[in-house]
Amino acid sequence: MTGDDCSDEGVDTRLLHAWLEGRSIARGLHAPVPEHGGYRVETGSEAEIRRWVFPRMGDGLLALARSIRAPRQPIKLCGSAHRLQAALPEGWRVQASAHVMRCDPAPVGKPLPTGYTIETHRTGAVVQARILDPSGVVAASGYAAETAGAFVYDRIETMEAHRRKGLGGALMTALGDQMLEPGKLRLLVATDDGRALYERLGWRTIAPYSTAVFIGT
Repeated sequence: MTGDDCSDEGVDTRLLHAWLEGRSIARGLHAPVPEHGGYRVETGSEAEIRRWVFPRMGDGLLALARSIRAPRQPIKLCGSAHRLQAALPEGWRVQASAHVMRCDPAPVGKPLPTGYTIETHRTGAVVQARILDPSGVVAASGYAAETAGAFVYDRIETMEAHRRKGLGGALMTALGDQMLEPGKLRLLVATDDGRALYERLGWRTIAPYSTAVFIGT
């Protein structure tokens, strides 16, 4: 991957909606609602009431940030943390960026190590997969959701004691094998650690993904 693959100018609005729709389905959340030039998602968790996600910087984002005066309502941007922090009014703090990623060919992982087994289960549009170690303990797990236009991977996790064994790649392959209509756009948002894994599997970063939280003035 080269630096030219990743843009700080944002992402296509339809691509962002495809990822958010899949993520909401995978987590049992309300569908994203267009608002302020981005999307609002009602999450209703202890960590946050709702979130707004924007494909790029714009006046709607800035107006929203000026109107929010309570915590647990983060603003997320397909753009760099530095750019987001520079644009926001006083009282906002930007956290470390994640990465919006896509994969056009199907990611292929290595075979499972001896003794490990994998289980997959599909309920409607949601696929769940988990890998068990030789003693039957969960070593890795993840979800995916298939929409009309995309296949979205979510909450991919390998337990620390089982990392660097190829489990992440095997998990991604197992989830992808459940796609009913092969060839769909594959999307995810990754942490720094996850990004390194996905790049080895053929994924590429298309934009930073930054989060701002209101901490008060």
